[in-house]
Amino acid sequence: MNVKNVEKEATRASITVDITKSELEPAIAKVYNKVRKDITLPGFRKGKAPRAVIEAAYGKHVFYEDAIEEMYAQIYTEAVLSQKDLKPVGRPMVTKMEIIDGDGVELVIVTDLYPEVTLGDYKGLEVEKAEVTVSAEEVEAELDRMANNVARISSVERAAQEGDTAVIDFEGFKDGVAFDGGKGEKYDLKLGSGSFIPGFEEQVVGMVAGEEKDINVSFPENYQAAELAGAPVVFKVKLHEVKETIVPAKDDELAKDVSEFDTIDELRADLEKKLVESRQAGVDRAFQNAAIDKAVANMTVEIPDSMIDEELERQMERMDYELRSQGASLEAYAQMLGGDMDGIKNSLRPGALAAVKTNVMLDAVVTAEGIEVSDEECEEEYAKIAESYKLDVERVKQLMGIDELRGDLQVRKAAKLIADEAVAVPVKKEEE
Repeated sequence: MNVKNVEKEATRASITVDITKSELEPAIAKVYNKVRKDITLPGFRKGKAPRAVIEAAYGKHVFYEDAIEEMYAQIYTEAVLSQKDLKPVGRPMVTKMEIIDGDGVELVIVTDLYPEVTLGDYKGLEVEKAEVTVSAEEVEAELDRMANNVARISSVERAAQEGDTAVIDFEGFKDGVAFDGGKGEKYDLKLGSGSFIPGFEEQVVGMVAGEEKDINVSFPENYQAAELAGAPVVFKVKLHEVKETIVPAKDDELAKDVSEFDTIDELRADLEKKLVESRQAGVDRAFQNAAIDKAVANMTVEIPDSMIDEELERQMERMDYELRSQGASLEAYAQMLGGDMDGIKNSLRPGALAAVKTNVMLDAVVTAEGIEVSDEECEEEYAKIAESYKLDVERVKQLMGIDELRGDLQVRKAAKLIADEAVAVPVKKEEE
């Protein structure tokens, strides 16, 4: 196999390679043995025609194209991957196949190349960083949430009030005819939750156990069922029971009940600390992302379409997986939006381009800074992943090779370097 010529552009290379008849022969023989069973020629039973007879009938190069496909992995390795100054990406294409003297083949293979990057400034970037604050009201709101989580529900013999849970039977009618989805029995309705049609819950307030009532409401104009959108309806309602929610007082007893602390003041202090830590982590992530975005904007690079297309496929596969885990699909999601798969792909393309640019920039920083990751660091990360997903470490290693993990950790170090070297400046206040 002889590589005759390599033409290299910014993001694409064209490789011309000659393959001799003797190099093609094993692949031709393999193709012949695969397809002969389906070939029928006069004078021979199906599948029994000799290769020479088939070549005489259909042309002596009849098996060449399939033979090239059969040995393509070998051709790609020897002709393309062997080129030390090429870093191919995407799916290479054979753009020309020509029979040459001696019945060999000349191929022209075109492949996209990993882009050449010229880094701009990525250190000392000025990036806005928000100040982390937590108010007393936010701490109390979190404390209220914890108290509500351990609230008791108790049946009461009085009229229903907002905040109560009303246990009801209901059935809806439009123009005197019951409609689909409008019926329920022994349904727990939290009054004031806004979970029913506007105006419904307000009319349950004041009812007592055993009471029956007609409730007149209208569906919202934008209701998803077109036949009910904006329509006036009547719900026949029977109230079975009124249940009161009893929220415990925010005192030391609550602290002991919901935490490891003995006093409510200790619990408040811990809640404030955790809120600050959580908010700080979010601010730090936003700061790092903003610094990375600036570094991306400062670099010069031309991204080949194949890299964007591959990232698009990954994003669409992830989206489809997430939707299917919820009982939906990407196709159904596209239809719901009134579009198609091409529309979804077009909407994701800017984000895919941004993701590729970010990865390319971070890879360039890894190279520029000589960032390395030790085997010990890889082992520590394997252990963390295993603990996080409740898997055996060896299983994690099977799922993620060490080279992949090392590359991921190098990129993380590059991102951290950019953030660590960035200069935090106060967030500009919007002019009123």
